[in-house]
Amino acid sequence: MVQGTANWSTEQNKEWLQEYVNDWVSFYRKHTDDGKVADYIPLLKEADPNLLGISIIGTDGMKIRSGDVSQSFTLQSISKVLSFIVACMTRGVTYILNRVDVEPTGEAFNSIMHLEMKGPKKPFNPFVNAGAITVTSMLEGNTSDEKMAPIYNLLEKMLGYRPVLNVDIYESERDSSMRNRAIGYYLLETGFLESDLNITLETYFKQCSINITVDDLARIGVILANDGEDPDTKTEIIPRQVARIVKALMLTCGMYDASGKFATYVGVPAKSGVSGGIIAVAPPRVREEELPFMSGCGIGVFGPALDERGNSIAGIRLLKHIASQWDLSVF
Repeated sequence: MVQGTANWSTEQNKEWLQEYVNDWVSFYRKHTDDGKVADYIPLLKEADPNLLGISIIGTDGMKIRSGDVSQSFTLQSISKVLSFIVACMTRGVTYILNRVDVEPTGEAFNSIMHLEMKGPKKPFNPFVNAGAITVTSMLEGNTSDEKMAPIYNLLEKMLGYRPVLNVDIYESERDSSMRNRAIGYYLLETGFLESDLNITLETYFKQCSINITVDDLARIGVILANDGEDPDTKTEIIPRQVARIVKALMLTCGMYDASGKFATYVGVPAKSGVSGGIIAVAPPRVREEELPFMSGCGIGVFGPALDERGNSIAGIRLLKHIASQWDLSVF
């Protein structure tokens, strides 16, 4: 356990934390050799598998960052968190959850087997591809640009700038994602889609292809940790009910079919993407001893070398170590 004086926000203690995190990133960078970059989206194959970076932002304003923090990457499945938030804010929580369930699947994120085996029932949760595509179809707008607008608006409110679309990644996904097209056609046939199939898929590929950094992920995470309120401005950006539902889904469904193990061994809400990004949320907690980020924090991680489940292999091990050292678990 990291030891020190009670007030972790002091400059001296921040320096200690920075040194610890630097050492941890250096150690877990070696673990990138145990994974491999995603290869089913052609341009993702070009990522450097040895990259590893982390950014941590506390609700008290303290920031720790280490490793490859300046490297941009695309949201990929982390965008499912954003589209779900937008859909709930514009259509209402009840409307969305009547059409997409909140249960873990135990199957791969791009599987449609559970839909076919269970019959024409609603997708299991908004973080598997079938559920995310259904949610995207419920975004308001008649074109992909109109559907994307509220996602960009939400990001701009949280980050203070408007992220850009990585056009090359978008085109690579659009031209290679046969499985997602198959899922889309299945959802269309069974009546789940609420907008044109091509527009829905175009929007889905675009939301996955927004460029982001670990600092951005940590910033989004700290707002979720604070129940949707920006800790700097005290402005509500996401309704509290929506923020809490999102955190529950991240904890139970956010790490693909490894979500149960992640919840058990790391114990914080998180969502991963096959570009190697992970957003993690540590809500405020009460402990007998004083620990770093007691009032909550958001964590962004990037490590494009993935395990067999599609999660950043070094990123998960780094998060597990930090969660253990700082007792971040929600349990």
